[in-house]
Amino acid sequence: MAQLKITQHKGLVGAKQNQKDSMRTLGLRKIRQSVVRPDTPDVRGLVNVVHHLVTVEEVD
Repeated sequence: MAQLKITQHKGLVGAKQNQKDSMRTLGLRKIRQSVVRPDTPDVRGLVNVVHHLVTVEEVD
């Protein structure tokens, strides 16, 4: 199964509550912090909500 490396590159000051909740659910708390998550529709949906705050790379 493919994996996604998600890196936070912008802060959450001024972000909407649903965006903050999505970042927390992904496991991101700090700028430049990265997490690896499976490429599932649930994770893709969370990334879609905060696409302007994160960068996503596919990891094999």
